[in-house]
Amino acid sequence: MAARKPAARPRVKKCPECKGKGEITETVRVGARKGRATADEQAALCTKCWGSGEATD
Repeated sequence: MAARKPAARPRVKKCPECKGKGEITETVRVGARKGRATADEQAALCTKCWGSGEATD
């Protein structure tokens, strides 16, 4: 008897916001009131897919 082939996994769409990575870059802001933007960036969790990288819609 021949061995069974594994079932194909369904393709999931990538999140358009983070392009499937799960992380985005945010500008670092400094200051209590107005939050002056600096040239630095930091990694942040994608709020559309919550870090999974898969599209929710």
